[in-house]
Amino acid sequence: MEKPLSLADIRSNYAKQILNVEAVDANPLRQFDAWMQEALQAKVEEPTAMTLSTASLQGRPSARIVLLKAIEDGGFVFYTNYESRKGQQLAENPFASLTFFWPALERQVRVEGKVVKVEPTTSDAYFNSRPRGSQLGAWSSPQSQTIESRKVLEDLELKYSQEFSQQETIPRPAHWGGYKLVPDRIEFWQGRPNRLHDRLLYHADAAGQWTIERLAP
Repeated sequence: MEKPLSLADIRSNYAKQILNVEAVDANPLRQFDAWMQEALQAKVEEPTAMTLSTASLQGRPSARIVLLKAIEDGGFVFYTNYESRKGQQLAENPFASLTFFWPALERQVRVEGKVVKVEPTTSDAYFNSRPRGSQLGAWSSPQSQTIESRKVLEDLELKYSQEFSQQETIPRPAHWGGYKLVPDRIEFWQGRPNRLHDRLLYHADAAGQWTIERLAP
């Protein structure tokens, strides 16, 4: 009889690349962009997917996958419903973290910092670039709220589809828009053999100057 799969026995020995202080960019955002470009060139599945972790004022954490949409003005930009659970937590506690994991490259990036809303004009521009169906979805979903059935969503989608049927451009709902996480800590992780991974931490001081430290795995 085949032995049942044991989660404790699942492991990989990473050995594709190395990560040295001497080889990285002094600016972590430029270093992140370099790694993102490598992930795109390697056709990593969902390279912009990131785990966004937020917490309430009571310290209760919550995490979910969102998509990175831009790196601009010194921060990582994503879009969502302001009235969702993450939006409510960010209103209470504006600090959050992002985690990227690219197993094909044996790499991970962790980002921590303060989150602010992007300018309304920036949210408008991105919203206008979205497919019409996604725009209707932003209007139709009372994100994170309890609903009785999927029919609630379908009825709301039909309602807004009819409401905007004569409009070429659908306006951005006030409850939907962008956030920017402005980092003060960014850690780059490269898998290495025998669990002796490479970890480089960029840390910003009060003046916004970055220093790099090597961490034990």
